[in-house]
Amino acid sequence: MDRFLIVAGALAGLTAVAMAAFAAHGKLAPDALAMLRNAVQMQGWHALALFGCGLWLGRGGGFALAAGIAFLLGLILFCGGVYALALGGLRLPRVAPTGGTILMLGWALLAISALRAGK
Repeated sequence: MDRFLIVAGALAGLTAVAMAAFAAHGKLAPDALAMLRNAVQMQGWHALALFGCGLWLGRGGGFALAAGIAFLLGLILFCGGVYALALGGLRLPRVAPTGGTILMLGWALLAISALRAGK
């Protein structure tokens, strides 16, 4: 499962760079561009978090795994919801806020895994 989280983090990082390139070269309205840049930033940070969870999994146990799953699900929901609105004008009510809440849960789970490591 550690390799899965590392691969997921790497793919999230790859697609964050691709979306950043699109934002830099695409023709978007200023408000859509701002949304897109915010989603890219969140995706980049959480790609690193996924990667870190994969590296930490051996010591962090079940809470580290739960954190990684939360990061992945939160990324899909949060960034997916923001990308849908910014790029396609598609409103998905509650998708991005739910994803953001799950991302925060991931950070809490990661903290718990660090506090419980070695016990």
